[in-house]
Amino acid sequence: MGAESDLSGQNESRPVSLETGQGRNSSEGLPPSPPRKIIHIDMDAFYASVEQRDDPTLRGKPVAVGGSRERGVVAAASYEARQYGVRSAMASVTAKRRCPDLIFVKPRFEVYKAISQEIRAIFADYTPLIEPLSLDEAYLDVTENLKGIASATQIAEEIRKTIREATSLTASAGVSYNKFLAKLASDHRKPDGLFVVTPAMGPAFVETLPIGRFHGVGPATARKMQALGIETGKDLRNCSLAFLTERFGKAGSYYYGISRGIDERPVRANRIRKSVGAENTFFEDLYRFEAMAEALKPIIAKVWRHAETSGVRGRTVTLKVKFADFRQITRSQSSRDPIASIEALEEASLSLLGPILPVEKGVRLLGVTLSSLSPVAEKGSGASETQFSLPF
Repeated sequence: MGAESDLSGQNESRPVSLETGQGRNSSEGLPPSPPRKIIHIDMDAFYASVEQRDDPTLRGKPVAVGGSRERGVVAAASYEARQYGVRSAMASVTAKRRCPDLIFVKPRFEVYKAISQEIRAIFADYTPLIEPLSLDEAYLDVTENLKGIASATQIAEEIRKTIREATSLTASAGVSYNKFLAKLASDHRKPDGLFVVTPAMGPAFVETLPIGRFHGVGPATARKMQALGIETGKDLRNCSLAFLTERFGKAGSYYYGISRGIDERPVRANRIRKSVGAENTFFEDLYRFEAMAEALKPIIAKVWRHAETSGVRGRTVTLKVKFADFRQITRSQSSRDPIASIEALEEASLSLLGPILPVEKGVRLLGVTLSSLSPVAEKGSGASETQFSLPF
């Protein structure tokens, strides 16, 4: 793909400039500065694509990285598998039921990290302002870039081309004047595509989107919004700041801004994470230990996947429990040494869950967080790095 596209669906072969529309600082009474030029790069089905690249027999077939036929959780799925509804964090049994021909492949995180570092080096040829989100995606601020290229779209095209030549893998890119819109744009032409949202397009682009497509609006929040009659970006924009703050707390101001295409968050280079965590809100309240233990498995798998891909381990495990009446508690335990396996993380999480039972009110949400992080020592190094950073 790779051609830019406007909202009418017409292809455009020339670069789209972001030097239009209202700049930053205007709401503060200061002279407007030029809009930022932000690129969001997202590798296409990264883990699964690496496996298909390295094993030609897997190409064109539905592949799940992680899990197994009988147990476990899918870490990533190829596009062929996604056509059957297979998704990451899905129980392997469910994935196999949806796609009987699904092929399970063991993850090779060291390989993924090495490729991610190659891609990160490509980014660094253009800008030092790189904010990695995971091994397979990152934000780049190219407002002022190392090659003096005026068009952010041209930079995105060059990066995608170089990634393909260097790794034989495809990447999708979104280009816009803020992080929120750049991330939405990168998903708009997947796989192997590029989409640009200019300042003039931003508000109209947002208002047509279903609320579930908004980055930062999870399934539980989407259901809450829908119950309030908020189905699209336009519906969200029609809500007052007071209304959103009253119902969604501090996140209300974020929702108010993004519904108008506004997101002032800067790209933060060398971002250091203090913890990795995941949680899930359930459609039905849980009461039994067995049901909660089963519900924790995909949550724990997601946390461990973050730790693996980030090259970190943690000493503190925190269990978050929210009850049907919205009362929330947390329970934590720390060990002298970092947790070394997903089995150990599961054991620690269940040991925190046991003492809170039985419960009078059902449990509507469970979450697990791993903190007190430290980098994993490279094999044979005898010591670990002193600074944690994501390699992508």
